Amino acid sequence: MYDYLVVGSGLFGAVFARQATDAGKTVLVIDKRPNVAGNVYTEKVEGINFHKYGAHIFHTNNTEVWNYVNRFATFNRFTNSPVANYKGELYSMPFNMYTFNKMWGVVTPEEAAAKIEEQKKEITGEPRNLEEQAISLVGRDIYEKLVKGYTEKQWGRDCKELPAFIIKRLPVRLTFDNNYFNALYQGIPIGGYTKLVENLLDGIEVQLNVDYLVDRAKWDAIAEKVVYTGAIDAFFNYSLGNLEYRSVRFENEVLDIPNFQGNAAVNYTDRETPWTRIIEHKWFEFGKDENGNDLPKTIISREYSSEWKPGDEPYYPVNDEKNGALYKEYRALADQEGKVIFGGRLGEYKYYDMDAVIASALECVKRELR
Repeated sequence: MYDYLVVGSGLFGAVFARQATDAGKTVLVIDKRPNVAGNVYTEKVEGINFHKYGAHIFHTNNTEVWNYVNRFATFNRFTNSPVANYKGELYSMPFNMYTFNKMWGVVTPEEAAAKIEEQKKEITGEPRNLEEQAISLVGRDIYEKLVKGYTEKQWGRDCKELPAFIIKRLPVRLTFDNNYFNALYQGIPIGGYTKLVENLLDGIEVQLNVDYLVDRAKWDAIAEKVVYTGAIDAFFNYSLGNLEYRSVRFENEVLDIPNFQGNAAVNYTDRETPWTRIIEHKWFEFGKDENGNDLPKTIISREYSSEWKPGDEPYYPVNDEKNGALYKEYRALADQEGKVIFGGRLGEYKYYDMDAVIASALECVKRELR
């Protein structure tokens, strides 16, 4: 018998397993994939740490979480400064003085602020949808070129059909700071995220290629408690219906050139380009291998947003009213499961940044072990 069976070896499961083990508990971690690390999994391809399930950039204002992850990895100084490509016009992200100068030719913060204020006046009263919300924050020009097409590709819906709360705020900086994340700490673990998770799981028993839901009775019988990080609706066999997600499809290419786009992330913000962005993985680690040598090849990933269907990887919960109400019903069922702890992005049907997942796991294990 184990004290805990942890289902899923992503960040939530790995952190819970580490803390429980360090507290003297016996833990078994299982995962249906052939590798640990969940969606933060990275693998070495042509000397490059390739983010197989999409780009992950660690950023946090939580000093406790930052100190915690630094026990298991050394982080580099990567700063996320994406570029927006609108029909061949390149704009700096997030919206800052470089963006405003390119958009309108303004030079001073005062001129930029006046231009935005003038365009925001188009919306009067409470914004009724995402389009009105975005225009009320940044004006029509930025909305049309840098928000509308990208958002519609991301969500598969017209901006007028999306709720306003999806864009509660858009970063507007009247400075030349193009650091996307306004965070105290950020970077990429040197050697990749898989190494970070392997260090978290060091000395803990892990079984891969195991699907908990296929033989749940067997796995439940070997542990006092189960920490479940899979989809909450799948746990209950979709008995109340499917929760909705957005998924992402990747087209990956290894290119025999040293530099494709000169930046880790380029967003394609026009509606006509079918992909949402292109990631060039080598730039997360400055185009160098672990010995500081330039890498002769590069890997790019074109990302296509899509509606989730069974069999796809669920990425982003669709946190609208309908799905929120359905999740509450599943949460009520989960609360009746005395032996099972539900955690993480899928277990809680919540869009989590990595630092928030880790904070949630640390808090969860504290509650559990006190």
